[in-house]
Amino acid sequence: MKRVADLLERITEWIMAAMLAVMVGLVFGNVVLRYVFNSGIVAAEEIARLMFVWLVFLGATVALRHQQHLGLEILQARLPAKLRRACAVVAHLLMLYALWLFIEGSWFQLLIGLETRSTVLRFPMAFYAAAGFFPALAMTLTVLVNLWKIVCGAPEARIAGEPHAAPGAAALAEH
Repeated sequence: MKRVADLLERITEWIMAAMLAVMVGLVFGNVVLRYVFNSGIVAAEEIARLMFVWLVFLGATVALRHQQHLGLEILQARLPAKLRRACAVVAHLLMLYALWLFIEGSWFQLLIGLETRSTVLRFPMAFYAAAGFFPALAMTLTVLVNLWKIVCGAPEARIAGEPHAAPGAAALAEH
């Protein structure tokens, strides 16, 4: 299971890198064309905006997998292990509820977007809502897997406030 998740993450990172390269190329090319040749690529802004939205949500999915979202772990780090674990369970349940709301809202926007077209390229606006819907499903799976590990007491469970949970904690401890 971990190998599949690692492979999917690697593919996602490559897709994100390709999107960023296309975005930079389109925006830079458009700026040069406008200021040097007084013309431009009409669809560049629309494509760059769509890719930016996807890039943000895909990046959020990868960040969640590595617990790199902003968080306040000062209080949790000072709690006893059992209370820290209980807080982690509550936090994961709250995250699942928030993700459910996000998935539900994205789904409704996706359905609405199937009937609406973009201005220049005329693609369905559902592409924007899909950028939230599919990564939210992946984030839900990530949270569920970690919640299961926490509940089962697995040593690889990521719990906020524990030394191994903080990215770079080992490097900080060495200095």
